[in-house]
Amino acid sequence: MTTFHLRLHFLVTLLFILSGTLPAATAKRPNILLIFADDQSYKTVGCYPEAWPWVKTPNIDRLAAAGVRFHAAYLGAWCMPSRASMLTGRHPHGVESMRMEGKYPASAYDPKQCPFWPAVFRQHGYHTAQIGKWHTGVDAGWGRDWDHQIVWNRPLHPENAGAYYERQIVARDGKEEWVDGYPADNYAQWAEDYIRGKTRTADKPWFLWLCYGSIHGPSKPAARHKGLYANAAVPVPADIFPPRPGKPDYLNRTQAWTKDADGTPIAGKSGETFGDESGKKRQTYAGFVRQMNECVPAIDEGVGKLMAALKETGQLDNTIVIYTADQGFGMGEHGFRTKLGPYDATYRSPLIIVQPGFTPAGTVCNVPVNAPDLITTFAAQAGVTIPWATHGRDLTPLLKNPAAPWPHPCLYEFSGEIYGSSVAKKVNSEPANALYHDVPWYAVVVQDGWKLIHYLKPGTGDELYDLKRDPEELTNRITAPEAKERLATLRMALKAELDRTHAGWE
Repeated sequence: MTTFHLRLHFLVTLLFILSGTLPAATAKRPNILLIFADDQSYKTVGCYPEAWPWVKTPNIDRLAAAGVRFHAAYLGAWCMPSRASMLTGRHPHGVESMRMEGKYPASAYDPKQCPFWPAVFRQHGYHTAQIGKWHTGVDAGWGRDWDHQIVWNRPLHPENAGAYYERQIVARDGKEEWVDGYPADNYAQWAEDYIRGKTRTADKPWFLWLCYGSIHGPSKPAARHKGLYANAAVPVPADIFPPRPGKPDYLNRTQAWTKDADGTPIAGKSGETFGDESGKKRQTYAGFVRQMNECVPAIDEGVGKLMAALKETGQLDNTIVIYTADQGFGMGEHGFRTKLGPYDATYRSPLIIVQPGFTPAGTVCNVPVNAPDLITTFAAQAGVTIPWATHGRDLTPLLKNPAAPWPHPCLYEFSGEIYGSSVAKKVNSEPANALYHDVPWYAVVVQDGWKLIHYLKPGTGDELYDLKRDPEELTNRITAPEAKERLATLRMALKAELDRTHAGWE
């Protein structure tokens, strides 16, 4: 380099410094901490207005007070597809080779056909880690996707797959061991160790995916929290029992509650098990709600530990913290006691995103978002280009200003245990069999406070909801004359989203 070019380089750098900016190549890239709960309804998080008034989640609430709380996030219909979307940035219909295989919850995928984006972050200088539950193929990706991993791999060990609150088989950087203790506490400690630098490279930005198993059934609270809400008042949802005028008949088959002799709602059939004595005696509705909520404080305490570690190590200002869950969970609404359904109660996750100095404190974003949106946003914030087409949109404008104009609809879907091009194949060749655990497959679009549920199993009957006036989705407005124009708009939006993401079906 000549003397002239050296002087020019010096002057350009000086101008950047004086103007308060630096070239993108030298900007400090943010750490990303993704905290992922399991089967957690937004109604169990205190900062959500729909939460029971006695719910206490002070540390998660402080996250919301420091950043942006999203009113609605639709990340997945159940554990496996939600995680598949989070690892690929694509809706399930775009996740090739993922499949259920072997004894439940065994699953498999071909990493050449189904690459995960943390490997791309590794290639671009990030140190990546995953801690906790794994439910996306027996291959958990250590050494390829993760620099550091302490994983409870359910598909790999079906015999230990029910140990959400018990002794677990974990693989610590590829080496298996048995671990005692309450898993939520273990995961939080391992994550704190990572944040404090005990298990990572000190000179790299990092991404940590912390996957709690709580509050998934059998939903056993930590001993210190058992009975915390023993006397809490629990109102019964308006449509826990039929009839449900205007709603599809399949809800009679997924009905998970019955009445005791005195009319008290008690648990009937369900796809999940709950309670320390599950299977030995029936759980009342109120007892079920209290018990689920008593599993949350252990997660909340973990959030407090991690935020304290970020602050004490000087990393807080350069870390994006995301709190969310794989999906929601029906807490009696529409008769559900599981996930899978297309309704907010069964699908919608809590979502809070915080980065001091970047996200405006104590704000709420009413724009609905999905899992691919989060991945596209992570890549944008990290300055990393994912070398395959993701289905999401960069949420950065909403993180800066939650009220910013947002013309995009939000798509989410349910295709049971089927992924990739196999979804279109089944929808187009045998649509009558497009159902899973009695729930028909569906594609949903949400925009401007309205939701259209389009079922892929013929004859089910679509649903339309005005979420602002009817947040509990009690009144199907699909045939309402005054909603005809809105319905047409949403049908066009749904078709556009399916076309944009190459679904191969309508």
